[in-house]
Amino acid sequence: MTAWDTLRGLVDGELRLPGDHGFGEATAPVNRRFAATRPTAVLSAAHAGDVARAVGWARAASVPLVPRGGGHSYAGHSAHPGLVLDLRRLSGIRVDRDSGRVTVGGGTQMKALYAGLRPWDLTFPLGNSGTVGIGGLTLGGGVTTISRAHGLTCDALVSTDVVLADGTVVTASETEHPDLFWACRGGGGGNFGVNTSFTFQARPAPAGSTCLLLWSWPHAVEVLATMQEIMLAAPEAFSARIGIARSAGEDGVVSVVGHHLGPASELRELLAPVFAVAAPDRADIEDRDFWEAATYLHHASEGGAFAARTRCTPHAIGDDGVEALVRAVDKWPGSGNPDGAGAALFAWGGAIGRVPVGATAFPHRDTRFLLSLDTSWAEDDAPDVVQANLDWLHALHAEAGEFAPDASYVNFTDPDLEDWRGAYYGPNAARLAEVKRRYDPDRFFVFPQAV
Repeated sequence: MTAWDTLRGLVDGELRLPGDHGFGEATAPVNRRFAATRPTAVLSAAHAGDVARAVGWARAASVPLVPRGGGHSYAGHSAHPGLVLDLRRLSGIRVDRDSGRVTVGGGTQMKALYAGLRPWDLTFPLGNSGTVGIGGLTLGGGVTTISRAHGLTCDALVSTDVVLADGTVVTASETEHPDLFWACRGGGGGNFGVNTSFTFQARPAPAGSTCLLLWSWPHAVEVLATMQEIMLAAPEAFSARIGIARSAGEDGVVSVVGHHLGPASELRELLAPVFAVAAPDRADIEDRDFWEAATYLHHASEGGAFAARTRCTPHAIGDDGVEALVRAVDKWPGSGNPDGAGAALFAWGGAIGRVPVGATAFPHRDTRFLLSLDTSWAEDDAPDVVQANLDWLHALHAEAGEFAPDASYVNFTDPDLEDWRGAYYGPNAARLAEVKRRYDPDRFFVFPQAV
């Protein structure tokens, strides 16, 4: 009997080895940049008991283990040469109508969560891609289209069940293991244990409106500058992503994608200043209920390989910085991936900033804009094309340091970030290290950039 046979006999879920049916699907990273990483095995856990048994077995057998929810780690951290613990069958959704509390399995993905909550017309800050997992979203903070009004995903967290490194199971909340609960709100996924369920405080799903505005490339600087001014003064009900992007062989495009928890008439008034400086080539502004808005704002990608780097800034980026971003995107070297490359400013603030920096592990409470820089390439692109894309991205990230601080968002995990402890966690880094020592003293849960 092999060690894998022993594990198979301990669990109710399905253990797959390379060559087994479904192994590739269960282990493939969303970011194909890390497609060469081949786990030794993958266990699709049937329930929380499987998770505890798998952790206990892996520890005793000295087999490294990583949990996998949606598999959306930008750095491919949810697949490595060891045992991947696939949580996607832990996807139950339970709603307590009286309290408005929602308990979801640790592997629940957004598509299922939206579908499960819609009949109740309840929500909390959720991700905008159907395969994003609730675990990674919550544990890294979770900034969504309604976060300026309703806060982060982790701000709605009431409690979470966690399998610790020794195989025991605890519930973390404000009153039980409060230090672990603190760390689970923004300290990053995979660091302190395997979270098998989460309970959130939901609220009635708000109706509102959405916008999609597109401009041609010559208007990039003035649109980015004006939209930042709009968002600094905008009510918390309005959030927006302000972007510039290029695909190979195509002219650059300027975009604003927004969600307003108010009528389209108000949204048009909020956007009037940017219409005044440059009339968009396309302007879709419509009233939508919450669920229609979620579908409309759903993030779609061509897939393939990509890299992203971020900076968090407590102020608007000035004209010199905006011009630098536009120049850089204009000089993107190109690739075979239709997703291309670009820069985006996600408007933060509002309810995000009303929570003290030390109240949760998520430290970027004073951020007004998340600057996200990204590039992509096809898996069959030549190595020099891949290197040119990475060189372009690293140069732009370095240049952006002149007008945006070094802080970065852990959910847009950056494998090339050097001072990642300070960038991800800021003043909360030392306390997170203390929690790690308390709950995982032997560093069983370890991966690149693990606390």
